[in-house]
Amino acid sequence: MAENTNSADVCSSASNCEQGESRAVCIDAQRVYDSCGDKDCLSDLIVYFTDAVQCIIDTAVSVRLRDAQVISVLMDLEAVPFHKGFYSVDMTYFFDIALDVFTSPGCAPTSVNGLTIFNKKVILYGSEGSVKVFSSTCSHDDIDIQNDMNNNLPKASVQVAKPIALSAKLVHGSVPSCPPCRIPVKLCECYGGDFAHTGKKLVTVSLGVFSIVQIERNVQLLVPSYDCCIPEKECRNSSDNPCEVFSRLDFPKDEFFPPNMSDSQGDSCGGCCK
Repeated sequence: MAENTNSADVCSSASNCEQGESRAVCIDAQRVYDSCGDKDCLSDLIVYFTDAVQCIIDTAVSVRLRDAQVISVLMDLEAVPFHKGFYSVDMTYFFDIALDVFTSPGCAPTSVNGLTIFNKKVILYGSEGSVKVFSSTCSHDDIDIQNDMNNNLPKASVQVAKPIALSAKLVHGSVPSCPPCRIPVKLCECYGGDFAHTGKKLVTVSLGVFSIVQIERNVQLLVPSYDCCIPEKECRNSSDNPCEVFSRLDFPKDEFFPPNMSDSQGDSCGGCCK
């Protein structure tokens, strides 16, 4: 009788039990305590170049923004004083900027890459933690360094969509002697050396960025369990015959018969509903 009662408590409706009788199991998971989404228009960000590329920028008459990519986001998490459970998340975005540089009218452009930086801070709720966590993954030849009871911080993460490259401008002016933050050595190596500290001209760009920031903590949750996740699909051996691989592809009808305007307008809810 006890088993039937527990199963009924876990299953809130008959639809939840369609796959069979459930039972409550305890799992360790990352619970999202707080999150926020942002739509940022980043305007007039200075692009930093290496010495070799800066020489090309100094002779440019115009530039064109070709693409922008997120390379990395450095994050720092600190407790907010006098606000228990709240944390400030400091983020430093590093963007790779691809430009076409025109050194004279009518000539083919030179493709170059530079680095731009953006700093942002948000405050989110992350609850409190005052325990030390020990696990079996520690090294037996070393001390198992754990979280301090007074510094048991939650985990912050950020999801960033591909930036929208809006515009680029060539500005007559000196390059700042130092960027707004220290550029990691690994990023400098990606561009082939240190970034220039002098120059006659600089480039500014505007980007559109969509992001989601969230704070998580490890918690134990009681969830309903129906069965183990046993795969039903059989694995197929890959073939080295390219024609055999090609024969399994569907014929691309949409490429030869594009949809009419009425068909596109009829799909009012977009591709996500299909």
